[in-house]
Amino acid sequence: MKVTVSRQDDAYYLESKTEDGHTTYTDASPDIGGTDRAMRPMQMVLSAMGSCSLIDVIFLLNKQRQQLDDVKVDIEAERRDEEPRVFTKIHLRYHCYGDSLNDKKVERACRLSMEQLCSVSMMLKDSVDISWSYEIHPAKV
Repeated sequence: MKVTVSRQDDAYYLESKTEDGHTTYTDASPDIGGTDRAMRPMQMVLSAMGSCSLIDVIFLLNKQRQQLDDVKVDIEAERRDEEPRVFTKIHLRYHCYGDSLNDKKVERACRLSMEQLCSVSMMLKDSVDISWSYEIHPAKV
């Protein structure tokens, strides 16, 4: 796996490009001269965790023939006040939408993702207090 990060302006706006040609952007806080045109790197970490975990959850529920109409995860995190401002706590709240979702299967999919499968979570688990919860909602109309 290879990613190249390059500067896009004379400040902190950066482009990350994968070897497959996919791109994403990051920027710094305006407090230090960023232009607020993209997510900050630590927000990208949370986005990576949520994306990685949702891929697991979707895959597991599909494998169990659960009719998942939609899914999202809200992520809240706390950081240390002193530098480096690493995460101290992260909580993921899954929202699964479907009229016939089995509670035990949804719980199991979320648990397996967070405790065994999500590579991002596994990387962070020894240094960050990670918790999660889930809700099942009716299918969106």
